[in-house]
Amino acid sequence: MRNPIHTNSLATVRNLGILAHVDAGKTTVTERILYATGTTHQRGEVHDGTTVTDFDPQERDRGITIFAAAVSCTWDGHRINLIDTPGHVDFADEVERSLRVLDGAVAVFDAVAGVEPQSESVWRQADRHGVPRIAFVNKMDRAGAELDAAVASIRARLHPVPLVVQLPIGAEDAFTGVVDLVRLRALTWSDGDAADAAEAAHEGSVPDGLREEAHRRRRLLEEAVAELHPGALEEFCATGTLDAGTLAAALRDLTRSGEGVVVLCGSAYRNRGVEPLLDAVLAYLPSPLDVPPVRGTHGGDGDDGDGDERERERERAADPAAPLAALAFKVNATATGRLTYLRLYSGTIEKGDTVWDATACRTERIGRILRVRADRHAPLDRAVAGDIVAVVGLKSARAGSTLCAPSAPLVLEPLGVAEPVVSVAVEARRNTDTGRLASALARLVEEDPSLVVRTDRETGQTVLSGMGELHLEVAVEKIRREQGLAVDVGRPRVGYRETVGRGVSGFVYRHVKQDGGAGQFAHVVLDVEPLDTPDSAESGPGSGSVFEFRSAVVGGRVPQEYVRAVEAGCRDALAEGPSGGHPVTGLRVTLTDGATHVKDSSEAAFRTAGRFGLRDALRACATVLLEPVAEVTVTVPEDAVGGVLGDLAARRARVTGSDTRTGGAAGTATVTATVPLAELFGYATRLRSRTRGRGTFTARPTGYAPAPEPSPASASGSASASASGSVSASASGSAR
Repeated sequence: MRNPIHTNSLATVRNLGILAHVDAGKTTVTERILYATGTTHQRGEVHDGTTVTDFDPQERDRGITIFAAAVSCTWDGHRINLIDTPGHVDFADEVERSLRVLDGAVAVFDAVAGVEPQSESVWRQADRHGVPRIAFVNKMDRAGAELDAAVASIRARLHPVPLVVQLPIGAEDAFTGVVDLVRLRALTWSDGDAADAAEAAHEGSVPDGLREEAHRRRRLLEEAVAELHPGALEEFCATGTLDAGTLAAALRDLTRSGEGVVVLCGSAYRNRGVEPLLDAVLAYLPSPLDVPPVRGTHGGDGDDGDGDERERERERAADPAAPLAALAFKVNATATGRLTYLRLYSGTIEKGDTVWDATACRTERIGRILRVRADRHAPLDRAVAGDIVAVVGLKSARAGSTLCAPSAPLVLEPLGVAEPVVSVAVEARRNTDTGRLASALARLVEEDPSLVVRTDRETGQTVLSGMGELHLEVAVEKIRREQGLAVDVGRPRVGYRETVGRGVSGFVYRHVKQDGGAGQFAHVVLDVEPLDTPDSAESGPGSGSVFEFRSAVVGGRVPQEYVRAVEAGCRDALAEGPSGGHPVTGLRVTLTDGATHVKDSSEAAFRTAGRFGLRDALRACATVLLEPVAEVTVTVPEDAVGGVLGDLAARRARVTGSDTRTGGAAGTATVTATVPLAELFGYATRLRSRTRGRGTFTARPTGYAPAPEPSPASASGSASASASGSVSASASGSAR
């Protein structure tokens, strides 16, 4: 282990995430970082269930990361707060919440597979949050590993400018080290089990056989950097080269601006390449001082000073002396209490402090402050801006809550939560356990905002919705294990939508109610038509309803405040479609005319007219049922492709591409297809059966597409397909 942390300066803090596709080696990289920094003294292995961050029993049983786990370590006088994120698409919301509070990330790629489907997804998530990244090409010791091919896939599929700063020494089983192209030195590793991992790296001169190639690649790196960085270009034009200091500074600037991505390589499993990766984290990724000040909205009555002062109140720099601003991004609700994970953007908190929950508008008291290492914690007396810590004692804070100083309220942008796409019906096997099940479900939702629990108004069933079949399996299993409850689960049901295929015009609805006293009167005339936008038929899960409202009323026949009430009523009507009770999306409603009563008209009356008027108008339209679809990538042996394609066709898949890999992955084929989400239940078992356990697949929800019209028998017998594909109803309006 290098020197322990020697300063509390924010410049020596790195808040870092590990991002990757399933099985690219994220957790192994995290374990080797903990080992290299001396945080652990034994290398944990995923296959042995001995890793620090995959501490949950389900993670160890399944061999995958399910929950984002935070750890803290020190390297070369710097504190690294690290979050190991899940790689499975079902847990993308965990990645989203983590990226919201991180300053940088390491994207891990498989040296054989290159960019895989979920690699692309997490990369795009990091793009949305503006998180700078460096890339680590892992598993260089595998058969078929090739750094150049992996870099080419990064360039082609993710579209950054990859800046490769290392050259591997040896290939596959003979991979023993790397050449550092910035300083033109060789780093090699042995297989020894040194107690101190830092001693396992041996620095020396570049091997004679690689010297010419190393200089060639160093030249390519200099040219690529000079094209992107004005300061480097000036030195390059003046001297024809870049010294190590200029090159490192330019790489840091390009990484933090997102114009380039530094690429390193290694084999985390064999403990090769971890120390240079840590050095790159310190050299290239930003500290809390290097990121823009956090911005929020004024979170209380406060001082209504001039605009400049209010603007300053909405922006907080990373300063321990500034007023507190912290975001809760994760909650663990255990039987012994709630553990709330915070990212402090400004200010300081100490044990016993009173803070203001600007989201819930109430005060909270900090009971304890903990430095986190997965499921283990070390007490702290205080935490400052830039820290990621856990606190005990908060009662109302949820993921996305803002904690701030009571004297300087601020509300930070809340966490985005994806819309669930898969549902199951859950019920306690014993009636006496119904109350315990409700409490367990409430605790699940408190910990994971991407889970939604509701009671079906028609069937009375308790419905649990989430981001995928595995997501729901994990949630239900957690209830069974932690609460000891016997739970029955129904077949997963996906979230359908309805849209308008053919609209109506001039639909008249009159709302009249007179039952003594002031009455209610509202008269509206509506046009309903499909909304011709790309999102109307394939809006991604979580994008919300696509709806547009217009008013074409002239002469003041409907006052503006009543127009707004009609729009609100129309939005109320979108919650349930006319055919199958599914939410309605992809339509435009125009209020063309109306009438009021001098005494009986009110906003409530016009809202009611908007709601029931649009409901009846939708019954007069031809509606289309939309089903969620997913992009599926199936990797199978070449001799099993025929059977897999036939099975996909039986699941109403539309094959969009196929590719046969050569080299280390010879004899395998990758098939991509768009498949209705409802057809993917049980697919993992079917695929393993067809390929003798050698096939794998990933699925990523991509949007909605028209569902086929069910037969009358299936329409009456299937709850998940109870809405027909095209329905017409009589109405007082003309079809359009």
